[in-house]
Amino acid sequence: MTTITVTIDSDGTDLDITVDDQGEGRPFLVLHGGAGPQTVSDFAGLLATHRPARVITPVHPGFGGTARPDGLSDVPTLAKVYGQLLEELDLTDVTVVGNSIGGWIAAEMALLRSDRISAVVLVNAVGIHVPAHPVADPATLTPAELSALAFHDPAKFAVDPSTFSEAQRAVAAANRAALQVYSGPHAMADPTLGERLAKVTHPVLVAWGESDQVVDTAYGMAYAAAIPGARFELLRGTGHMPQIETPQELLPVVWGFADTSIAEGVEG
Repeated sequence: MTTITVTIDSDGTDLDITVDDQGEGRPFLVLHGGAGPQTVSDFAGLLATHRPARVITPVHPGFGGTARPDGLSDVPTLAKVYGQLLEELDLTDVTVVGNSIGGWIAAEMALLRSDRISAVVLVNAVGIHVPAHPVADPATLTPAELSALAFHDPAKFAVDPSTFSEAQRAVAAANRAALQVYSGPHAMADPTLGERLAKVTHPVLVAWGESDQVVDTAYGMAYAAAIPGARFELLRGTGHMPQIETPQELLPVVWGFADTSIAEGVEG
């Protein structure tokens, strides 16, 4: 794996994006959720080593100890930045995979209608407003409370912040601050996104951990229903982060959808 810095022109300002680049083959852009880049790093490695895949995993500016310029303050703008990243790296036939707020970014990328993107996979994504099915707000929850909502088996994946070093605490605090900025004033949702998703033309898979209580299954089904032609797949025995809890089960789902979408695109 190689960690590189890619400089993007964001509204006339140079923006440095930290990117992990690993593997060879079909390109995947994997977007992490609010808990930070470590939530997708192992899955990215699994995909890169178990499939002929080149996996690109950027760190959202403001996460993982990186800087976030003031002008980069919402998900649609970040989606445009990642669209530019695909241009800068000259990637085509890219499958974009996003978890949680990374899924929201992936949904906004689908709305860019980039010809560099061949398919989009939303894994327990946030971002839409579904009446009576609110997104749990991480800012109001302790780590233990959030784990209880996020995992099928919370005890197995419990995190004890008291064991963190000062540096780890600083990064975690910065991650929370960045998440709050990107999630906007409506607590992890954009009231306009659901309606805008009707314009998506890329093939989309909405994959959902059945045990997720951060965003429940009904929310996931509503996400899929908002996107023309989207496929919904329920993942058993897992919660909000299947890439951590059941990566071996998520891998063939992601790869199979990417494989099918590219084959259908070639035939079309």
